[in-house]
Amino acid sequence: MTLPTTRRQLMRQALATTLAAAAVPALAQTAGEKTVRFVLPNATGSGVDAITRAAQPALAKALGHAVVVENQPGAGGVLGLQTLARSAPDGFTLSVVSNNVVIFPSVIKSLPFDMPGDFTPIAIVGSTPIVLVVNKNVPASNSKEFVALLKSRPGQLNFGSGGNGTILHLAGEMFLDEAGATAKHIPYKGVGPMVTDLIGGQIEFATVALPSVQQHIASGALKAIGVGTAQRIAAAPSIPTFVEQGLPGYVMEAWFAVLGPKGLPPAEVKRLHDAVVAAFNDPAVKETMARQGNTIAISTPEQAAQSFRRELAKYAALVKKAGLEAN
Repeated sequence: MTLPTTRRQLMRQALATTLAAAAVPALAQTAGEKTVRFVLPNATGSGVDAITRAAQPALAKALGHAVVVENQPGAGGVLGLQTLARSAPDGFTLSVVSNNVVIFPSVIKSLPFDMPGDFTPIAIVGSTPIVLVVNKNVPASNSKEFVALLKSRPGQLNFGSGGNGTILHLAGEMFLDEAGATAKHIPYKGVGPMVTDLIGGQIEFATVALPSVQQHIASGALKAIGVGTAQRIAAAPSIPTFVEQGLPGYVMEAWFAVLGPKGLPPAEVKRLHDAVVAAFNDPAVKETMARQGNTIAISTPEQAAQSFRRELAKYAALVKKAGLEAN
């Protein structure tokens, strides 16, 4: 039977309305399931990696989306930053970075991005202590003994880092400069592989972020010679500072920050900043950060942008002092 035109139209409209209503929650669900990527220019096992993964559940809750952590440590961290720089400014691709990002312009001649011009600073979140550790078989247990060992074997001991021109490389060079000693630098493709070789005895020492080696110090696989903070830290009160061990000029810390790609709208920057504040003020995250020795002091986006520019000049001077050449 052929329906009258008006009735046929009404049925079509009703069907269309029903389909549209069914589609709305489906679309909302799809949007809600979109994942936020944290692309880290660091290897698994690094301090930044430990910090990000500790905050991952709280970040997901604060952002309202699942959070995945992707490690892209190639080219000393340049690869991961390049991925971030090329990402859409929609708030779904972010990164947690360290001081490395403001050192790169001084040690790498042709960066595939501008720092900080190709990025949007969300917040400097806090700082993490740098500790000098040695393989358990190295015959030294404090700064005085270790400096004496270095001087007795000039240029013969090997120290590792997560890559040329990283904060950990610079921290090692600055320690040697302060101690008046020499050693051979061995760059690795990330902190994880370097720590493995350090424990295995392929290299003798390294300056690293405390969270990446805490368990190995506790197990006795590595020995802590000193911490680069101005005062001892509550997370590892038995590790003396280098200041109290006779090297007053050696104070080095790593900071960590959240970055987005260039062009994030102001409203999105505020939303992301609010989420970072909420996540790192989560009681469980605060407890983990304290246990790792991290200090949380979250800046505003404007303060972060200003700090990035100041740090570029600061590390350019330190790179020059350490005698590192751009390559």
